Amino acid sequence: MRSAVIAGTGLVGTSVALALRRRGVDTYLLDTDPTAVHTAEALGAGRAQEPSGVADVAVLAVPPVQVAPVLAGLQKQGAARFYTDVASVKGLPGREIEALGCELTTVVGGHPLAGGERSGPLAARADLFEGRPWVLVPTEHTGDPALNCALELVSLCGATPVLLDAEAHDRAVALVSHVPHLVASLTAARLLQGSESALRLAGQGLRDVTRTAAGSPALWTDILSANAGPVADVLEALASDAAAVAGALRRVEERGETAAEGAAELARLLQLGVEGRAGIPGKHGVPDAGFASVEVSVGDSPGELARLLSDAARADVNIEDIDIEHSSDQLMGRARLAVLPVLARALADELRTGGWTVRLADWPGGQGA
Repeated sequence: MRSAVIAGTGLVGTSVALALRRRGVDTYLLDTDPTAVHTAEALGAGRAQEPSGVADVAVLAVPPVQVAPVLAGLQKQGAARFYTDVASVKGLPGREIEALGCELTTVVGGHPLAGGERSGPLAARADLFEGRPWVLVPTEHTGDPALNCALELVSLCGATPVLLDAEAHDRAVALVSHVPHLVASLTAARLLQGSESALRLAGQGLRDVTRTAAGSPALWTDILSANAGPVADVLEALASDAAAVAGALRRVEERGETAAEGAAELARLLQLGVEGRAGIPGKHGVPDAGFASVEVSVGDSPGELARLLSDAARADVNIEDIDIEHSSDQLMGRARLAVLPVLARALADELRTGGWTVRLADWPGGQGA
């Protein structure tokens, strides 16, 4: 791959361009927003112009409803030999591409499972896709050269290819991405009813649950609308679960003969959550339940976190993951270091020797030492 056209210079499009530039690919940036495209150019993502010849690939980094018309326009111009997109919904764009009579043998649908709550080219990173799954959705019309080109693109961006059909993809992302975003947004919206004193009680759990609610409402309206059916299916099932929890709590609240039944039902539903959470792959595909947590009190001053990691290195223990819980009232925080359970006590002992306040716990959502 020597050249690529990137149509759309938001977070994902600019990140694709940065990743390709790092691998020596000439990139040409297109966008209807002149500010976005010139910002991406200033970041080193490529040139804000159309290519002088036919590019090897065109990457459509536009919302799902724009994929088909943008593709039709680029194919009419003969912009590239092959085409792919990065939209988070595959069924709707695929149907619209066929309806517009696009040349299907050169097209492969795609979706990198990477991003964040921030949007726009200034949030882009060349390493955004490293180690992340990148779904490719070839159809019966897709030619082998087009699929090979898409696989090369995924490899150049450092991602791991996953082949799915459009329906399986859309149902999967409804479950693992789209509905979780809705739940985060709905939970965050309830906070508008809380007083300032209530919000001061918020801990890291609430911040974790609502993190993605900061995403662009306009972008997410496009995504959810394009995947409306599968999202509604999961959301209705979730609403049924929520109603069951509320019913169990009402029985407990009444303190009558059915209170014990309500508590048992509540425990059953919570246990299902434990089992579901444990199935999420973590680092190297190992569930987070496989790690223990070494929790350390860390002062909010320059150099403290670096000192902690330096002291941890002396224990010759690999840190598998780390998160930090901040205090809103004190210049203090808590760092949680995820390690293999058999190494947790050795790390804790080494850190205590260095004067740190340490406790062993379960890694959030998992089984610790």
